[in-house]
Amino acid sequence: MVDKPRRARFQRTMRLLTASDYESVFQQPQRSSGKALTVLARASGCASPRLGLAIPRKQIRRAVDRNRAKRLIRESFRQHQELLRGLDVVVMGKSALLEKDTRAVFACLENHWHRVSERCKSSAAC
Repeated sequence: MVDKPRRARFQRTMRLLTASDYESVFQQPQRSSGKALTVLARASGCASPRLGLAIPRKQIRRAVDRNRAKRLIRESFRQHQELLRGLDVVVMGKSALLEKDTRAVFACLENHWHRVSERCKSSAAC
């Protein structure tokens, strides 16, 4: 019997779970905005990064499109965990996200990850 390699999962400890978790990020965030996404970040007391998603139905109507967006965001977040260490991040989607293909979404997210990471490391407020 051959063991299958385990895929690194997006675990529960990597998620913002409660309203108070989200509220702490919304209070004084470092912001990175674009046409398709807005990323808010704030330093947390945790060593590992945590992600929250806000993909509103008003912006992205179809559930299949919202689920695709969430899946891409989680995967990009998982790949950039080391860069985002110690941050709580909330990603908000906009309707322009539907126009982007997978590579464009990953490129957009990578730019946002680098921006918020640098801003939080250079800012004393974060």
